[in-house]
Amino acid sequence: MESARTGKRIIALVVFSVIFAASDVSAQFQPPGALGALAPANLAKPRPKPPFDLTGTWLHGGGADNGFRFSPPPGFKLTPEAQVHFDAARKAQAEGKVYRDDIGQCWPSGVPIMMTRVWPIAMIQLPTAIFMIQELMNTMRFIYLDGRPHTDPDVAVRSFNGESIGHWENDTLVVDTTNFVPDHHWIDSGIPASDALHILEGIRMINEGKTPEIEYTATDPKSW
Repeated sequence: MESARTGKRIIALVVFSVIFAASDVSAQFQPPGALGALAPANLAKPRPKPPFDLTGTWLHGGGADNGFRFSPPPGFKLTPEAQVHFDAARKAQAEGKVYRDDIGQCWPSGVPIMMTRVWPIAMIQLPTAIFMIQELMNTMRFIYLDGRPHTDPDVAVRSFNGESIGHWENDTLVVDTTNFVPDHHWIDSGIPASDALHILEGIRMINEGKTPEIEYTATDPKSW
């Protein structure tokens, strides 16, 4: 596979600017009769041709105004509970220490961090889903494109990468991700994410279709 580099834009609300044989069994927690993303009958459904195909191996582009970190924007305001973590992280940093190094303790990095670190991400795009494998801890992420709704939060199996549902808006893939875990998950050092985290990604191709650019909008009423 060819390697390429991704661009990242971070906006804030916080919006950040940075870039086996399948069976016809029902999808887990979906309505009766719903098909899994790899069910042949689902793959065979007629759909418009997507504007682009992310299949390949991608690496965060880096460079000016495209850092690896999700730094909060000027004037940001955290909830009192989150501010305690943020202040403690900055104090530890000033002392040359690490605060709550959950990734170092083998907790998954989760979304959005898994999308911006220095390890490559292999992606396979099908009509019904995009499958991602990040070299960092061999983390897997799925973005469903088959029109399914989000799982009811009361029965969803929450994860560090959440549940990502995508749809096309002109030349942009809009990805809506919810159902995150409630702890050990960080937007970045000192900024905790909760089970109320909601991330929107706008993915489009730039540089003559050679580079994906990703715009993130993140909200979490329990943290900011």
